[in-house]
Amino acid sequence: MARVKRSTTAGKKHKKLLAKAKGFRHTRKNVYRLAKQAVQKAEKYAYASRRVKKRDIRRLWIIRINAACGKSGIKYSRFIKLLEDKKISMNRKELSKMAQEEPKKFEELVEKVKA
Repeated sequence: MARVKRSTTAGKKHKKLLAKAKGFRHTRKNVYRLAKQAVQKAEKYAYASRRVKKRDIRRLWIIRINAACGKSGIKYSRFIKLLEDKKISMNRKELSKMAQEEPKKFEELVEKVKA
């Protein structure tokens, strides 16, 4: 069987990984072994953070809705329960947007749900 020289393949592989490590500090950006570890850890954090981001956005929506409900004299939890009871299906993103951009309409919705 013929001998296989890995230099081109390994070089491409190393170059690709070192490109991902661009911007890292010290030897983590140019020593392959350390760069590999750093990139793996960075990708792990990036994966987890994409999930945390969704969580944080939902929390922000809830905070905005609660603030708008407070002006109308009702708590967030009670408002959501009344929405479900009246079979009004609006997600938190829509409610938050309405509370922020159209406060009059939001107050009307709250009054409608209270009645």
